[in-house]
Amino acid sequence: MNIPTLPGFATAPTRFLFFTGKGGVGKTSLSTATAIALADAGKRVLLVSTDAASNLDEMLGVPLSNRPVPVPGVPGLQMLNIDPDTAAEAYRQRVLAQLEAGTSDDERQTVREQLSGACTTEIAAFDEFAALLAGEGIDGGYDHVVFDTAPTGHTLRLLSLPKAWTGFLAGNDRGASCLGPHSGLKMQEARFNAALQALSDPALTTVVLVTRPDPRPMQEAARTAEELSQLGLANQRLAVNGVFHAISASDPIANAIEALGRQALREMPDALARLPRDEVPLRAFDTVGLPALRALLQGGEVTAPAPQAARPALPAEPLSRMADEIAAIGHGLIMVMGKGGVGKTTIAAALAVGLVRRGHSVHLTTTDPAAHVADALNGNLEGLKVGRIDPKAETEAYIHKIMATRGKALDEQGQALLLEDLQSPCTEEVAVFHAFSRVVNEARSAFVVLDTAPTGHSLLLMDATGAYHRQMVQQYEGKAESKGLHIITPLMRLQDGNMTRVIIVTLPEVTPVSQAAALQDDLRRAQIEPWAWVINKSIAATGTTDPLLQARLAGEVRQTERIAGGLAKRTFVLPWLPQAPVGVEALGALVALVAPDSTVETR
Repeated sequence: MNIPTLPGFATAPTRFLFFTGKGGVGKTSLSTATAIALADAGKRVLLVSTDAASNLDEMLGVPLSNRPVPVPGVPGLQMLNIDPDTAAEAYRQRVLAQLEAGTSDDERQTVREQLSGACTTEIAAFDEFAALLAGEGIDGGYDHVVFDTAPTGHTLRLLSLPKAWTGFLAGNDRGASCLGPHSGLKMQEARFNAALQALSDPALTTVVLVTRPDPRPMQEAARTAEELSQLGLANQRLAVNGVFHAISASDPIANAIEALGRQALREMPDALARLPRDEVPLRAFDTVGLPALRALLQGGEVTAPAPQAARPALPAEPLSRMADEIAAIGHGLIMVMGKGGVGKTTIAAALAVGLVRRGHSVHLTTTDPAAHVADALNGNLEGLKVGRIDPKAETEAYIHKIMATRGKALDEQGQALLLEDLQSPCTEEVAVFHAFSRVVNEARSAFVVLDTAPTGHSLLLMDATGAYHRQMVQQYEGKAESKGLHIITPLMRLQDGNMTRVIIVTLPEVTPVSQAAALQDDLRRAQIEPWAWVINKSIAATGTTDPLLQARLAGEVRQTERIAGGLAKRTFVLPWLPQAPVGVEALGALVALVAPDSTVETR
């Protein structure tokens, strides 16, 4: 059934719709609005989140669940969240249930420990994802399954797993040892094959590449388009979200925003230009609640509460103050974290440049699979070392190391079996953790600024760090003290406020702020206390008179007040800039020395 008032990606959809793209471009908003529109048209729709940092519950006002639940006010629509932790525990229980009756408690505990890492979390979540594509586990007879995916790097990993696991299982009759000796993963091979076939069938699956009219998310969307094509997902569409048209011709801020958007659309990469394209205008409202989500695709106004006449200034400081304080410490790990698309890379790169210009040597690196650090710097600076924890390179190096050490004592057949186990996609998680541990250790005597992956991916890395900590504590409990040794794990260094400073970056919008608050809660549960928040791309202090921007400003002020009301211990603000701060000089300007009494106020 065609719905002429909707964008093209919602008018003749395939059964499976994937919305993917750089964090912060509006994947959740567009996927949810599409699911609602299809259900309003009489279709039975399942909306699925594969993002560990999903905010579907806030957007729809429905608690997240790992089972399909109806969405009130939208007959025919149900939503499901593939929660990694819930999926992992269910997976562990299935594995433990397969153990023989005579298995000892110690043996069962050993298996549980083997299944405690982030690798198990990933494969368990993937198992549920594969079941949906294979037509298992959903008995609702849905016409459409709409996937709201995690940011690009994590999604590419997810969509590549059917091919990776299918290839691994095809030549492995013993199952994957990193998932437990009795996991029975071989039994899942048919499911993984069915998932791969569904993803590759253009009559069944469409990938909607979501971007903003901005060069960086467009470049990432173009790379994603090419990588997905190599995986066999060739049925793609482009959705440009948040296209802005200035209402006030005399407003320089509004005109600058519109001009940058037009330029980005003109100069988009060829990989995107050849795709069928839909443009969704920037709306004056936050996309929270059914009225706003329905209006997102079809137009119409949504009444927002009027802002108060007078507001206290946000007690915030410029980034230069942050650079001054950190530089005075002399060394340590600076972890820049947050939802995808909020500007973590810009903040991390600016701090690194600022520290170098204050006389320090700095290692700027990233755990983000998308890895934009080098693009942000666009040049070299003496005293600044730029690196990347590249999952593929780290995995190859890890396999080589294990084969050269553990494999040396094995015969030819044993070496072949060991190499076969190491070809498992699980090995990547172990290799990345080891690389991360080296970076953490390096910060004992120098500055390391770490630009992390978007929230969900980073939390999986934190899970691996916690699992390693628990393993070490259990292994050496009572032994280290008797020998006068003191065990220090990477997690303990992250928990040490004198060693590590976590900076949470957000945009002054309801969804990024809520997700930043949830990230802070997760970190605190791991006894890691965030040091400061950065509010990026604030338009509140620009003096814009454009009616649309003024309408959006009301929502921004509400979020800055929310942050000032107790979410952040320290707050720094970076205003919206007409030109993206790319290059060493532009980044350095963000952290240049300022007068001692300088402050930033948002009213």
